[in-house]
Parts: sequence; structure tokens; C-alpha cells
Amino acid sequence: MKISFHNLTNKDSFFLLAGPCVIENELMAMDIAEKIIGITEKLNIPYIFKGSYKKANRSRVDSFTGIGDEKALKILRKVRDIFHIPVLTDIHETHDAAIAAEYVDVLQIPAFLCRQTDLLAAAAKTGKIVNIKKGQFLSPAAMRFAAQKVADSGNNQILLTERGTTFGYTDLVVDYRGIPEMQSFGYPVVMDATHSLQQPNQSSGVTGGMPQLIETIAKAAVAVGVDGLFIETHPHPEEALSDGANMLPLDLLEPLLEKLIRIRKALV
Repeated sequence: MKISFHNLTNKDSFFLLAGPCVIENELMAMDIAEKIIGITEKLNIPYIFKGSYKKANRSRVDSFTGIGDEKALKILRKVRDIFHIPVLTDIHETHDAAIAAEYVDVLQIPAFLCRQTDLLAAAAKTGKIVNIKKGQFLSPAAMRFAAQKVADSGNNQILLTERGTTFGYTDLVVDYRGIPEMQSFGYPVVMDATHSLQQPNQSSGVTGGMPQLIETIAKAAVAVGVDGLFIETHPHPEEALSDGANMLPLDLLEPLLEKLIRIRKALV
């Protein structure tokens, strides 16, 4: 399935990457995808379904990591085939790239791995769109070099995602100057409005969050002129198997997007 980059840099609107943190089961994935498609079609927002097929970066060894790689990837492909939408998933090791590329349209490089040259090159060589999340430890300017690794590997289909910068031991902050700075590299820039509100390294070993500020983060990003938004959402975040502490309840997505569209229209 082809995705037009023209649709991802339309200043009249923004595109949306949204879905659950991780694929928990087929019914959940289908239900979330169907509801978001109904919303984005009504609001005329280009949409890419997001779901991790496995979670490699966990605080504790007993944290949920997935339902099985092949099972989850097949669910992602089913979402794509049934609803005719592009889908995105994370990869963590070089051999993941070719495997995941058989099932999805966008390969996402996790923030902690954005400097891994071999991983970036492997993702690039699949020919898929590569979404690189900015490391919490990097300046926006440093993301030029992460993008260049993908471009030098023969792939210019690149997204860059802001997700906050480490501030002390258990918090993140967002510097909105980074959005236009990364846009100056020539690639669409996404604001991750949920992971930017994580509170990592809690004493319990379970990452916390401030989901009540998702709207604030997203509004500011749209006002700055971001190209896309990344929002993890779940019908019942308190029951989610991963990252429930900073996910948006699914029933709040439509009213949020309606507000964001009004902000974008006021700017163009």
C-alpha cells in the first residue's frame, strides 16, 4: 500500500498516527481502528493505524511484551487489508526490519534506538516509510544525522517525531522550537502527544504519565505548525497492558481532533 508524502505535508490539515500502545488481541485492534477511521474520515484527516507488535523496552522483566510476534503482525496486516489504511509498528533489532516490512507500511524507530546506525539502515532498505522518534537525550538538531543515515541508505521517506526531552530523573519537557528546526531538514515532523507526558523511572518500575495534558501538548504542536500527531489511545487505558498511564481514552479522541482542526484552520 502506497502513502503519498504530499498528503503528509498538507498545511491545511495534519495527519494522525494513532492506535494502542501494543497489539493485545485482534478484537481490540479492529475495534480501535474502526472507531478512529470513522472519526478521521468524517474530519478528513489522513490516518495511519499504530500498534506495536512487541515491546522490547520495558522497565521490568515481568512487564507485558506482546502476544507473539507473528500473531500480532498478522493482526496488523488484517487491519490494513480490511480497512484499507496504512499501518505502523516499531522495530528494535536489524532482523526485525525485513520481517515487519512484510506486514506494515511504516517502520518506527524507538527513541532510545534513534542513533543505532545498523537499525536505521535496515529499516531504510525495506523501502518503507521510516518514522524516527527523537531520543529523549538528543537535541532536535542532532536528528539531522539520524535522518541522514536513512537517506544515505537510499530512502528519503522519513518522518521525525518529537516526544519530549529528559528533564531530571522522572520527567520530560517539550521544546516546541524543535518542530520547525526539524522541519527545516525537509521531512514531515510529528508530535507524540502521549509519550511526551510519560513519567519514566518511577520507583514501582511502572512508567507513569499525565494524560490530562495531552490536549495541551497537541494544541501547542498544531499551533506551531506540526505536520502530524501521534496519539496512543485505548477504550479503557486503565486496563491497557502497556503505557496505560499516558494514553488518551478513545472516547475523547474525536472532540480533541475537532479542537485541533479549528486551531489549524485559524493558521492557514
